Amino acid sequence: MATENEPLHSANAPEPVGLYPHARRVGNLLFLSGVGPRERGTKTIPGVELDSQGQILSYDIAAQCHSVFRNVRHILEDAGSGWQNLVDVTVFLTNMKDDFATYNRLYAEYFKDNQPCRTTVEVNRLPTPIAIELKCIATIDAPGQV
Repeated sequence: MATENEPLHSANAPEPVGLYPHARRVGNLLFLSGVGPRERGTKTIPGVELDSQGQILSYDIAAQCHSVFRNVRHILEDAGSGWQNLVDVTVFLTNMKDDFATYNRLYAEYFKDNQPCRTTVEVNRLPTPIAIELKCIATIDAPGQV
């Protein structure tokens, strides 16, 4: 569980690609660093096929959406929060034209019971060969509260 203003490193989410924690708690808010669809303990990205130079040959946005949502859930739960506590989600897509409809449909399935604020933007690229990344803010109960 995250303590006040301490960095959180999830044992279940993929390792960060730089010097930053998975999340940080400030008051009753939990701020997640950007979360992608990579799998923990490997550089594997669900649904991505790379060439020998590491360039994307093909990718499956649905597989990446399922994986990134799973990774966000891991971080939230490891911090003592939960999916239902998400209050704001910023989504970065590298191909809005081709991927938005699939992403939006899956997002609606995952967030049907909890509807946090959402912003979706297209970016030219992300630090690893992924097509989606989420930046989230959630609430977290203070110790001793229910």
